[in-house]
Amino acid sequence: MTDAKTTFGYYPGCSLHSTGAEYDISFKAVCEKLGIELQEPKGWICCGATAGHMTSKLLAAALPVRTMSLYEQAGISDIVVPCAACYARCKAALHETAHDKELKKDVDEVVGRPFAGKVKILNPLEVFINLLTPEKVKTLVTKPLTQMKVVCYYGCLLTRPPKVMQFDVCEYPMSMDKILRAVGIKTLDWSYKTDCCGGSLALTRTDIVVKLARDILEEARAVGANAIAVACPLCHANLDTRQTEVEEKYATTYNIPILYFTQLLGLAFGVPAEDLAFKKHLVSPEPLLAGTPA
Repeated sequence: MTDAKTTFGYYPGCSLHSTGAEYDISFKAVCEKLGIELQEPKGWICCGATAGHMTSKLLAAALPVRTMSLYEQAGISDIVVPCAACYARCKAALHETAHDKELKKDVDEVVGRPFAGKVKILNPLEVFINLLTPEKVKTLVTKPLTQMKVVCYYGCLLTRPPKVMQFDVCEYPMSMDKILRAVGIKTLDWSYKTDCCGGSLALTRTDIVVKLARDILEEARAVGANAIAVACPLCHANLDTRQTEVEEKYATTYNIPILYFTQLLGLAFGVPAEDLAFKKHLVSPEPLLAGTPA
């Protein structure tokens, strides 16, 4: 752990307290190694995820603003939001209330208090890329992961739309690649970094999700990857839980572990594998992490 503490607000959202628990666990483990203190005010609510904005523009803005106002009241200005869907909805609500006075007025009325909009929403990638200096990496990396050949899958939410997200290069982001490369993990170039996995269609249009997941897995295998790194619970769920279904439909075998980039960082920093929730994955990464062929 580093000597100086850096403090951020933390908004886990619904997924990191449930289906994406391994993201929550590994993110906190990496933060501890980096000397980051996380503050999670009580009373936060669902951001509306990918469904709220299809129901009501006011609802889509009011839900994340209700939570962001809690942090604002607590005097927390920088909020880390790991879930890509939560990150996108919070950034969108900030942008829309800043550019639409009538919406801002209605949101304040619904929330029950004025929202100054002075908070900054950050993805863990934005935080880590600034903190992982070469000097710090040298002191933190205890387990080189030389067996890893990873493709970084950002998904469709982290960088789009660019005028709202203002994060990385929209079509070909590199922040995750740079972070993993900094700790000695080989990342490969590929053309599916920001393609959609089907998101929340997992339950309503499984056929679409299976097709999109197959395209991503096929390209990952084609470039020689033995793992896919993600930063989104929806992306992880679709590529991990549907992989067997994809293999059965297309009569092929991938067996490509889908890992949160924070799990890889945790391993490189010497966090024991059993403390990073790898056993939650349906496609086991254990053979690969042990240095043997999957």
